[in-house]
Amino acid sequence: MANITKKVSWSSRGDEPAPAGEGTPLLNGAGGAARSYSRQFSGSGIFQIGRLSTVDLEEDPAPEEESAISRPKEIPHNEKLLSLKYESLDYDNSENQLFLEEERRMSYMGFRCLEISRWVVCALIGILTGLIACFIDIVVENLAGLKYKVIKENIEKFTEAGGLSISLILWAFLNSVIVMMGAIIVAFFEPIAAGSGIPQIKCYLNGVKIPRVVRLKTLVVKVCGVICSVAGGLAVGKEGPMIHSGAVVAAGVSQGRSTSLKKDFKIFEYFRRDTEKRDFVSAGAAAGVSAAFGAPVGGVLFSLEEGASFWNQMLTWRIFFASMISTFTLNFFLSIYHNKTGELSNPGLINFGRFDSDVSSPAFLHLQGMCGLLGALFNVLNYWLTIFRIRYIHRPCLQVMEAMLVAAVTATVSFAMIYFSDDCQPLGEDQAENYPLQLFCADGEYNSMATAFFNTPERSVRSLFHNPPGSYNPPTLGVFTLTYFFLACWTYGLTVSAGVFIPSLLIGAAWGRLFGIMLAHITPYGSIWADPGKYALIGAAAQLGGIVRMTLSLTVILVEATGNVTYGFPIMLVLMTAKIVGDYFVEGLYDIHIKLQSVPFLHWEAPATSHALTAREVMSSPVTCFNRVEKVGTIVDVLSNTSTNHNGFPVVTRPGKICGLILRSQLIVLLKHKVFVERTRSRLNQRKLQLKDFRDAYPRFPPIQSIHVSQDERECMMDLTEFMNPTPYTVTQVWKAGLMAHIPSPWSGGSRDEKGPGPVPPGQARPGGAAAGSDVTRCCTGHRPFWSPTAPPRMVCHPPGTVSVL
Repeated sequence: MANITKKVSWSSRGDEPAPAGEGTPLLNGAGGAARSYSRQFSGSGIFQIGRLSTVDLEEDPAPEEESAISRPKEIPHNEKLLSLKYESLDYDNSENQLFLEEERRMSYMGFRCLEISRWVVCALIGILTGLIACFIDIVVENLAGLKYKVIKENIEKFTEAGGLSISLILWAFLNSVIVMMGAIIVAFFEPIAAGSGIPQIKCYLNGVKIPRVVRLKTLVVKVCGVICSVAGGLAVGKEGPMIHSGAVVAAGVSQGRSTSLKKDFKIFEYFRRDTEKRDFVSAGAAAGVSAAFGAPVGGVLFSLEEGASFWNQMLTWRIFFASMISTFTLNFFLSIYHNKTGELSNPGLINFGRFDSDVSSPAFLHLQGMCGLLGALFNVLNYWLTIFRIRYIHRPCLQVMEAMLVAAVTATVSFAMIYFSDDCQPLGEDQAENYPLQLFCADGEYNSMATAFFNTPERSVRSLFHNPPGSYNPPTLGVFTLTYFFLACWTYGLTVSAGVFIPSLLIGAAWGRLFGIMLAHITPYGSIWADPGKYALIGAAAQLGGIVRMTLSLTVILVEATGNVTYGFPIMLVLMTAKIVGDYFVEGLYDIHIKLQSVPFLHWEAPATSHALTAREVMSSPVTCFNRVEKVGTIVDVLSNTSTNHNGFPVVTRPGKICGLILRSQLIVLLKHKVFVERTRSRLNQRKLQLKDFRDAYPRFPPIQSIHVSQDERECMMDLTEFMNPTPYTVTQVWKAGLMAHIPSPWSGGSRDEKGPGPVPPGQARPGGAAAGSDVTRCCTGHRPFWSPTAPPRMVCHPPGTVSVL
């Protein structure tokens, strides 16, 4: 059997014929059906964000074919198909006999110890996330400070003597070298660490298994990459990647072992399943937000609004506890680093400073519509730029070269803006410049354009918020806003670890301050009440909301970061309006990149156009089933069948009546331990299989190719009764497909309608088809699904899991 590898292929565009070898079915459909499906939706508008189509090539291509297709110059894409390379997480507990027996054996004290363990894990998540944030902040400040100090000394040296071009070359060279190191480790060692990681964590919490997203290697590359990106002068921030870092920490700590280091600490073994891991990852994401902005309540709301698909009251308390521990840890260790032990004045990576007064004028309402328009423009430009990257810049070496090019261009543009700017301001005691550049200004003055460009983005945001009126001229702010807007749009999507929070805040703060200055000039007594710093804050919130489309959580995050609750109402208004205006044109940036990755993301609500679809139109048939007592050879052959690669299988009785569901991972563990009927009768098995055996194999279950089954063992029988889930969710064929995305279950706190989906009584119904998470997702995204009777479904447990259609 050839090694089974996951590869990515790309379907043809429009009506072009597909190349040879691309006939692999795309999500239950044959190649011809896929092509007709793509032609059906070929006419999309300019703002219609679609999906890339990817295909899993199940076997290694021949050497002569591989040389021809391994390095295409252009990768076309299809915007209407979902990817087969993403599996789903098993968020529904398999309540089989082993699970029930373990629950019965556990005493009341055992359950209490488990609850205490959950709180301990959340505390560890908060502490480690805070320490990682502290490490990133200290390294970035020192590395960026050293770089700017060297460049500043060089500029001052050549300003009078001439030869400032050497300073430009030095600045571009240092930026390119630092960014190159960050891009190399991402492109060649862990590509999943690129970007902020927020779209990937949203998908993980939605139930989609993103490969390698919560690995230890991903965390190391993420931390090192974001340090290089920020210190390299790119238009990025280090706050967004903290959410991904916190999620990785949570996924590792909660398992009590490291599969990457092959080290098992023999603790928290009960939490080695997707259901428990999901809750801790939610806590890790919230702890990352808390460490980034010093906003523990905002972190909880971020996980609730943007991430978690499942929630309950106890989870809220544990996540809030982890968030508080995270911000306290960061605050405590930063106070020690700054020789101010006990003075907890650094609650997050970015400190907005305190805004003591409130917004005394409703003029900020004029900012709202502009925010949504600018956010939509940013997202559309970044979408087309990402499409270009997918088509042409798909090799790691090209990705590194592009990152270096952006770093050099950023340095060149920054230098040119500073060089040609004549905005000189007096250097007073109340200015917050860390690296003031005099350049051609008179003695005792500094170049205000350098305050925005010649600094880390966090310090630039703070200076726009708190520098006194008159610190910036309107032309300086206008040129900076326009330039930084396109630089940030070009930078997001590079193969580097970077976030979009701080660039968005910086763009909004610049034109918000510009709006405040103009308001003060055109209105009577405007200089008294129109504080540019206040409008910089409102503009920053509006621009960020127009790009990422967060409302509730972002309002609380910014209120906590400013330390003034009176700003909550104007911030809430601008965020809501920016979201409404932006959503009219295009989706949020994170949702766009989720679709660009062809992830089967299941939204909360199905569109109105999908309510007419029924389960019969979504399901796939025929279904690959197993008998309650099945032949080992049959199981091995089905699991080894690379044309289907199902992950869940209905278990039926001899007349064909469904009696349960069993997962691929369970079958592999059973085959590995040789749980055969004949061995049990002859007492060759030394002990009875327990849930611990399945947890020890989680999450990296061995592939079926690594399981050796002899010819004699193939003739043995395997009894699946004890290991299958006897109560899989079922619906009738006339059930509305849009409602399948909201099948209630005990773990989500829902209640079942008697006419709705529910556990099937053993041996009471025949399986007519099956609908996996990707099938429901296609329905809920407004695309009419296609299916082929010859292509059985991808049986995956996606929330609400694989649904049997009767």
